[in-house]
Amino acid sequence: MRVASTDIPDVLLIEPKVFGDERGFFMESFNQVRWREATGLERSFVQDNHSRSTKGVLRGLHYQIRQPQGKLVRVVVGAIFDVAVDLRKASPTFGQWTGATLSADNKQQLWVPEGFAHGFLVLSNTAEVLYKATDYYAPEHERCIAWDDADLAIDWPLEGTPSLSEKDRQGAAFRAAEVYEREL
Repeated sequence: MRVASTDIPDVLLIEPKVFGDERGFFMESFNQVRWREATGLERSFVQDNHSRSTKGVLRGLHYQIRQPQGKLVRVVVGAIFDVAVDLRKASPTFGQWTGATLSADNKQQLWVPEGFAHGFLVLSNTAEVLYKATDYYAPEHERCIAWDDADLAIDWPLEGTPSLSEKDRQGAAFRAAEVYEREL
């Protein structure tokens, strides 16, 4: 696997080795030993999630203020624009975002560390997103920041107005959001 830093060094773009021929392809989507060797990170993943969405759906920006989740995100059908926002107050990149296009074709993965809000926009007719999480979903600790917050100024590749859940329509302004005051 190849690992590249993004605009925010803690957010990593992972490119697994893919072996393909006229029959199709094979890839190892995750291997704990190779993950640790390539990233230097000691993480245990405790939950796998799978979502399916249609074009124009925007999910996020979600995070858990307690039980923060690191996420290893990949797409198995379609394509998304995946975004991570640094919410760690002591970080030099606090309040900054980075994004990457993940697709079934490019097979890239994005590592979104604990302390970040996460969201994505579906670019294809449908997209199926799989992600591994380092902690369990805890709805009582879940928070949401407005996807279109002017202070964050995320450059979403939108065609029209996104389709949002009620929770995402009511996302907090970045300036009013709970953030991680201590180092994670």
